[in-house]
Amino acid sequence: MSAVQRIHATVVSGSASSAVVTVQGDRIVEVTAASGRGEGLLVPGFIDQHCHGGGGHDVATHAAQVADFHLRHGTTTMVASLVTASAPSLREQVAALVPLVERGVIGGIHLEGPWLSPQQCGAHDASQLRRPDAAELGSLLASGSVRMVTFAPELPGALAAIRQTVAAGSVAAIGHTDCEYDLAVCAIEAGATVATHLFNRMPHLGKRHPGPVLALLEDPRVFVELIADGLHVDRHLLRYVIATAQGRVSVVTDAMAAAGMGDGDYLLGELPVHVRDGQARLASDHALAGSTLTMDRALRTVVAAGVPLPDAVTTLTRGPARAMGFSDRGVIEAGSRADLVLLDDELQVTRVMRSGNWLV
Repeated sequence: MSAVQRIHATVVSGSASSAVVTVQGDRIVEVTAASGRGEGLLVPGFIDQHCHGGGGHDVATHAAQVADFHLRHGTTTMVASLVTASAPSLREQVAALVPLVERGVIGGIHLEGPWLSPQQCGAHDASQLRRPDAAELGSLLASGSVRMVTFAPELPGALAAIRQTVAAGSVAAIGHTDCEYDLAVCAIEAGATVATHLFNRMPHLGKRHPGPVLALLEDPRVFVELIADGLHVDRHLLRYVIATAQGRVSVVTDAMAAAGMGDGDYLLGELPVHVRDGQARLASDHALAGSTLTMDRALRTVVAAGVPLPDAVTTLTRGPARAMGFSDRGVIEAGSRADLVLLDDELQVTRVMRSGNWLV
C-alpha cells in the first residue's frame, strides 16, 4: 500500500479554510477541518486548456519540455494548442503528441486552426487557412487525443464540423471569427461550448451589432477563455466577466515559446515573433502573438484586478476542468486526483504536487 501524506494548509477551493488534506497514491482520500495557517495556501493544480509553448520550446516539437516548464509554475494539466498548418504537417504534429496524451504528460490536444476567419486569423499562417473538411477533421479526431477544436462559424461547413467534433467526444470552440450574434447562437446550438480567448480575434461588442461576444457570454452552456496577462483583456473587464459568468471562466495563458525566456526573436508555428518588454508580437504587423504568461502569474493578475482569491482560483482550476471534461481534478476533495499547488502569501508557488508526487 502506498504511503499516506498529510498536508495542513489554508485550502482554497471554492472557499478558503484551514484543513488537513490526506493523500494516498495519486488520490486525495480525505479533507478534514483544522485550525491554524499550516504550510500556506493550498490550491488545486492549475489547468491550462490553451498553451502553445514555454521555456523556449513549442508544443508541436517539444511538448514534454513545455509541460515540465509550466508544471514548475503550478500547471498540473496542460492542453497542447497547435496553430494552423498544412494538412500533412498537422497530421504529423497530432501523431507525435498522441503518445504524450496516452502517458498523461499532456491533457490533450487543441487544434486552434486551420478552420479560422482570414479576417481574424491573428498569429496564424493565412496561406494555410481552409474550410472544414469532414475527412480531414475525422482523421484528426480519430486519434482520440484531440480534446478541443476551434472554428469560425461563418466558414462553409463549420456548423457541420462542430457537430462532427462533438459527436466524436471532443469540445468545439468558437474563435478567430468574424461572425455576428445570430450565427454564434447557431454554433452554440450545434454544440460549441467554449469561447477561444474571448474578446481577442472576434468583433467587438457593439450597441447595434453585439457580435459573438454577447452570445458567448449570455449562454450558460458556454465556458469563456480569458488571457489574464493584463494586456489581452483590461483588468476591469476581466473582473466583470469573472463576476457575471461565474463558474464559466477558464483563465488561459495562450503562452508561446518565449514564456519564461525573456525578450528576443522566436517562432510561433512558422511565423516570426518579436518579444519586447514581455509582449509577443508578430514581426510582420506587430499583432499580438499569444503571450509569455504562466498560470501562477495569471492568478496574481486576476487577484490584482480585484477578484476574490477563491473566485480567482476557480478560473484556473474548476472552470477549465469543467470546460474540458476533466472530472477528476480542479477541486480539493476526496476522490480527486492529487494535483496540488502550495502558495505563499504573495501567491508565489512554493511546492507542486502532481498525481500524489511532489515536484523536486
